[in-house]
Amino acid sequence: MSQIDKVLAFNREFVAARGYDKHVTDKFPKKKLAVLSCMDTRLSVLLQEALGLGNGDAKIIKNAGAVILSPWDSTMRSLIVAVYELGVTEVMVVAHSNCGACHMSFHHFEEQMLKRGIPEAELHRSDIDLNDWLEGFHDTEKSVKSTVAAILGHPLIPSDISVRGFIIDSVTGELQEVGK
Repeated sequence: MSQIDKVLAFNREFVAARGYDKHVTDKFPKKKLAVLSCMDTRLSVLLQEALGLGNGDAKIIKNAGAVILSPWDSTMRSLIVAVYELGVTEVMVVAHSNCGACHMSFHHFEEQMLKRGIPEAELHRSDIDLNDWLEGFHDTEKSVKSTVAAILGHPLIPSDISVRGFIIDSVTGELQEVGK
């Protein structure tokens, strides 16, 4: 049985047992907070527990590295929706220690992509620079500062939104504020 089939079987039991009752909330974050963080599995539960966030308290937005790739990427879009549609007034950018995106690069992925059958022509497209698009970062603190600046400097983010950056220890959950 595949992992997805196992998840579906569990889901049927979860719904039948009304396991969702304790999670019922609405779409508006109670703390008017959005958290942009990395998709790292170590932060799946640790992030919310270390920040004292319960279900419905904040909008949690995750991507590889907790970064803004461009002013018009889906992460920025989600933050703008959170501000204007969902009442968010504060944003936390939370990167983490020992992040895999710290050493990520197209060169790292290229050989794996070719081995998995991706045509070479796709790796050298003229409409996107995969070296840039798949490049990670080499300094977590600098990356957090850059992401905070990208949010604060976005033409559609109002000046009354507070944006602060942090690095969370991916083992202990301890937060270190960046830029203070």
